Amino acid sequence: MASPTRPVPFPDPFQNPFRNLLEGPLATLAAAFADLPPCNQPSDDAERRTAMAAVLEDVAVRMGDNYPYFHPLYAGQMIKPPHPVARAAYALAMTINPNNHARDGGRASSTMEVEAVAAIARIFGWNTHLGHLTSGGTFANLEALWVAGQLAPAKRIVASEQAHYTHKRISAVLQLQFSSVASDAAGRMDLNALEDELRCGDVGTVVVTMGTTALGSVDPLPEILALRDRYGFRIHLDAAYGGYFRLIAGQLDTAAHAAYSLMEQADSIVIDPHKHGLQPYGCGCVLFRDPAVGRFYKHDSPYTYFTSNELHLGEISLECSRAGASAVALWATQRLLPLTADGEFARDLMASRRAALELHRRIRQDARFESFPSGPELDIVVWRVRGSSTAQMSDRAQRIFDECAAFNLHLALVQLPGAMFGSHDAIASPTLVTCLRSVLMKPEHENWLGEIWERLSSAADRVLDLEQ
Repeated sequence: MASPTRPVPFPDPFQNPFRNLLEGPLATLAAAFADLPPCNQPSDDAERRTAMAAVLEDVAVRMGDNYPYFHPLYAGQMIKPPHPVARAAYALAMTINPNNHARDGGRASSTMEVEAVAAIARIFGWNTHLGHLTSGGTFANLEALWVAGQLAPAKRIVASEQAHYTHKRISAVLQLQFSSVASDAAGRMDLNALEDELRCGDVGTVVVTMGTTALGSVDPLPEILALRDRYGFRIHLDAAYGGYFRLIAGQLDTAAHAAYSLMEQADSIVIDPHKHGLQPYGCGCVLFRDPAVGRFYKHDSPYTYFTSNELHLGEISLECSRAGASAVALWATQRLLPLTADGEFARDLMASRRAALELHRRIRQDARFESFPSGPELDIVVWRVRGSSTAQMSDRAQRIFDECAAFNLHLALVQLPGAMFGSHDAIASPTLVTCLRSVLMKPEHENWLGEIWERLSSAADRVLDLEQ
């Protein structure tokens, strides 16, 4: 395969120019505890160092059995490398290993969490809110639906069939009734199907997805808000993937722009900093517009909440122990890259969006492929391989996926009803077809799009040529 001109280099984690950043901060942190008497530490002898080095070599060997998630040629699932400052701040915080359940276990990191979460809430226009970090989007959504169940215990949760499967599972865990609502051809919640559910009079919460995991589709929030005025229900925004796109709402297509412009009218929002927020895994965030929902979390602890009269995060969280290092890493990243519409963070989101639009353009003009008709709403691109039957299309997609991996290009697969492509022939049916999918969430993907396309094209040629 002929390789195109080498694109702009990406931030190579193995040649990290920031790796020595911790020397000064570690000394500063040590100085804060200089008045403590010396304590016995494990001996730093040659034998111990050798043993530790051997174990770390084993770790490196084992970790090499991974896809190259950090590289722009990994364009498959929703995996984005944490920013170097997040990695460094996390490591620095682990010197203390704070626990943000209570200020007893994480005094400084708890304050940093409150500040970091407030900065996220301001993205959505909320200066007054209740919120905290979680171990991820699943638990954040669980807390949002738990509060919804407390407010309307006998009412159903409804979400689009393209919403994340976790909502159905969470509802079962919480013993809340759940119903799936049909989606339209663009993967958005179907408004007619939603209103059919609302007419039953027992819907308590509608989950509106701001960026589905399969397609990146954005549910029609303006119309759902209008239905709320008529039927009365809570709106929970699952913006775990797409929440940060609020910063560049003006760069999105008309429908998505309209939805993002009204996010502040929701009752609760979930966003995952460990997706587009440049954080290590283990960092989700749940926000409530009405701080009064904190009453549902109220509980007593005989030994935890005594060192400070300020709010302990465990008093507004279902989780107990939580990594304070996650809050420190998020705080540091947002300090370096403020969450503003005109900042570097937003510009990187725009680069991912442009990369998705360019890949979609190339796919649409290529006779071997069929692009998803509505195109990408965020930075996820889905397309299928042309063929004479659903089975042939699916088989070709699987083989091109495998061949791309041989070229060190890593994509993803997704199964969708053939009818979603709007074809007028027999392929337009409910039968599932395996499609290729690419999540272009690294800003470097824009500059690497040429090489990504070259490898995809070569893989497709090889697969289709073998059929001749």
